[in-house]
Amino acid sequence: MRITALAGGIGASKFLLGVAGVLPPKDITVIANTGDDIELFGLRICPDIDTVTYTLGGVINPVTGWGLSGDTFECLQRLKRYYGDAWFNLGDRDLATHIFRTNQLRQGVSLSEITDSIRRVLSVESTILPMTNSYTPTLITTDEGEMHLQEYFVRRRCEPRVISVRSDNIAFAKPAPHVISAIIDADLVIVCPSNPFISIGPILAVPGLRDALRETNARIVAITPIVGGKALKGPAADMLREVSASAVARIYNDFLDAFVLDAMDADLKGEIEANGARVITTNTIMDTAEQKATLARTVIEAALS
Repeated sequence: MRITALAGGIGASKFLLGVAGVLPPKDITVIANTGDDIELFGLRICPDIDTVTYTLGGVINPVTGWGLSGDTFECLQRLKRYYGDAWFNLGDRDLATHIFRTNQLRQGVSLSEITDSIRRVLSVESTILPMTNSYTPTLITTDEGEMHLQEYFVRRRCEPRVISVRSDNIAFAKPAPHVISAIIDADLVIVCPSNPFISIGPILAVPGLRDALRETNARIVAITPIVGGKALKGPAADMLREVSASAVARIYNDFLDAFVLDAMDADLKGEIEANGARVITTNTIMDTAEQKATLARTVIEAALS
């Protein structure tokens, strides 16, 4: 079975770990969001790609869900002395990834090739593809002005009120190699439980991606990132006018076959199914390895039944 997943960061990585536990990892292709990529200290940082890669490689920090397990932050402390405000957490060993990536980019190597190199070094069997090789940072317009997503999320801790979200230069971007074929040739496409605006939205905004989702013969299922009117991780609730799983389902409605709803929100099943998507109701909380695997198994079996 060929599975392609559209993925953001922590929530998606948890789920993908579950999928890799119930299916051969080599049969999984991940299309990772690069909208949250940022250039800091002269380095290209790709948070979602790295979180997915580190998680599947078994080296993720299990406490934070990002960065490398057991990493230290001596370099960051020194950078704070020079810059005064080094607000983005970069671990000492994690910096090696960003240095390698940036050096390769400057030599003309594509982000796709670099991502694959890092994947192989960490012995990740699944394929990981950036949504595009272009730099298309997500910019947030707030009541305090426009800022990079990372500044809004990390530096300002989601305090400013969000007015709009846009992907810079996205109209001129092209899907990275093999991204379209990964969707078209898949048996199942899964939209991971990630923020629909800043994690999945940039992927869908790449020209040709949404068309591929409409055209593929694969079954397409999305997993809610909203449970009981709250986002499990990140600022999704701050960006939804209607904070509900139903609102998320509507965003994907033009290509969706099935939607995974948390049992806590079972009362929304009829509303979502009225828009055309079949609803799968189950526990979507993934605090343990068993819960990750159970959710993955439930989604795969139900989506293809």
